[in-house]
Amino acid sequence: MCGIYGSTIKYSDDIIRAKLSLANHRGPDYSAFEHTGEVILGHNRLAILDLDSRSNQPFTYLHLKIVFNGEIYNYLSLKAKLEKKGYNFSTTSDTEVICAAYLEYGDECVNNFNGMFSFVIYDIRENKLFGARDRLGKKPFYYCHTGYSFEFASQSSQLKIERNFTLDQQAVNEYFFWGYIPEPKSIWQEVNQLPAGNRFTYQLSSGSLSIDKYWDLDYNRTNKFTGGYIEAKRTLKELLQDAVAIRMHADVPLGVFLSGGIDSSLIAALASRKVNHVKTFSIKFNEKGFDESSYARLVASYLRTEHQTIECNYNEGIGLINDFSQYYDEPFADSSAIPTMLLSKYTRKKVTVALSGDGGDEAFIGYSRYRWIKLVNNLFKLPLPVRKSLGSIVNLSPNYVHKLIAMGISIKDIEVLYIRMFGGMENSWIAEPEKGMGNPFRSIFNDKSKNLLETLSDFDIKMYLNGDINTKVDRASMAFSLESRAPLMDYRIIEFTRSLPTNFKYYQGNQKRILKDVLYDYLPPDLFNRPKAGFTMPFKEWFRKELKEYVMDNLSKKELEKIPGINVKRTQEIIQEHMTGKWNRYPQIWKILVFSQWLKKQVSSPVFEAFE
Repeated sequence: MCGIYGSTIKYSDDIIRAKLSLANHRGPDYSAFEHTGEVILGHNRLAILDLDSRSNQPFTYLHLKIVFNGEIYNYLSLKAKLEKKGYNFSTTSDTEVICAAYLEYGDECVNNFNGMFSFVIYDIRENKLFGARDRLGKKPFYYCHTGYSFEFASQSSQLKIERNFTLDQQAVNEYFFWGYIPEPKSIWQEVNQLPAGNRFTYQLSSGSLSIDKYWDLDYNRTNKFTGGYIEAKRTLKELLQDAVAIRMHADVPLGVFLSGGIDSSLIAALASRKVNHVKTFSIKFNEKGFDESSYARLVASYLRTEHQTIECNYNEGIGLINDFSQYYDEPFADSSAIPTMLLSKYTRKKVTVALSGDGGDEAFIGYSRYRWIKLVNNLFKLPLPVRKSLGSIVNLSPNYVHKLIAMGISIKDIEVLYIRMFGGMENSWIAEPEKGMGNPFRSIFNDKSKNLLETLSDFDIKMYLNGDINTKVDRASMAFSLESRAPLMDYRIIEFTRSLPTNFKYYQGNQKRILKDVLYDYLPPDLFNRPKAGFTMPFKEWFRKELKEYVMDNLSKKELEKIPGINVKRTQEIIQEHMTGKWNRYPQIWKILVFSQWLKKQVSSPVFEAFE
């Protein structure tokens, strides 16, 4: 896992070094760049495979030069195939396997890769750049294409050096709604994200850029599993075993994030079957109702792992909040990023690679919101006027949760309700809330051939997993030069789950049914007989107590007036509603705090340019 950079703009060496230095945390082991023809390629390396300097990047293979961020987990089997075809290799890394695969398969090489990646190959003979991003968007890729220039990087801030960019108001609206900026936008009008599962070609002679999709979900379920449940469980178990095994190949120490939940416990169990003395790591909160570390200790004890519990204390949490925008290059408001950063910080002291359970909730219908939306969907069979009447009655309750329910059942469509559950049911503080709902994946809801749960699962894989979870984990882990690998996001597993009947995953209220049944082959069910818990910060309490002064100082009327896209008067009201205990407004307050902090950092930069 590393940081990549490249440009066709002729910057000075000092400027290139400055651009690379912004991503030093992504690759502290080696940093270098090369001028080759019309192209500059740069790289920050976190050495995971073949620690020898021969695998440093930019890497040259025949007439190709490459910069690569990520891992190709199946590189050994792919390398063996390529060797049989006559290709020679001088390293034991996966980097040159990408190059050989490109020479053999051309643009279709990406279909042979099982991994997380963003890479760019400079094909000197063809005078073009070819690059791609992994299927599920684990690795970031930002680019700026204007006229005859093309510049790319792992962080948008790298592109901003020596350039004047303009804030994208639509992206700001989407951030205030979702809490992140969905692809293909970035916070800047001039910068885009390469969408997950996409590849590109940039022709240096003409300056033309072409982007196309090489992978997507099977929305129509054309590939349906036709076997029985026992066969499906056996197939899934084999896929999981292999997904974990190929992600344990590293030339550096490796461990497992262990929350004690279904997903991470299964990953820890499978890893324990591969090697002895697996290191596991969990986080502990002192606040009542937030600490689940005892469950992780029970699992670790059963598996006999070398376990470490990391305490998330108030003072350290504040320190990470103050440095938040340094690592989250764009506004990002998932508050669980803070404990993820803390977990990564201390895990990195013991290992360089950590396996995680990310992806299980989306693929196996595991979130509590799926159960809730399925229940509410019965109400949506009633005519809208009837639901609005019910909502007006429920709204009489002084309880803010009841008021949220009243808002929800008064919405026209269940799909819109689900989307609003992400952005907050009540968005009057956003100047133009409807504009923030725009995203490239709403069309998923147009296909009525699938049941509601499968549609929501598809949507979350493409939207939430990509834009929120992957962004959170990538930035948090790389802030401390830690590589995070997610076996449940192996594309073979994702494709397999899409082929399964819904009742294999969700059956009579039993969520993640088939995944649990695999887990129970390794761990006793009694360890997991408890309600599902989220990975959240105690901001609801902190904002009313320890952080109250911090919030009021940073979100004063004067500071709020500097933030584009919000209704200042209404924002002041929701802050007061939270402080008095009338509503739980911490998600909205956190979004605004993050954006305000990020904006201050940008304004202090000489390359910042306000809205046009």
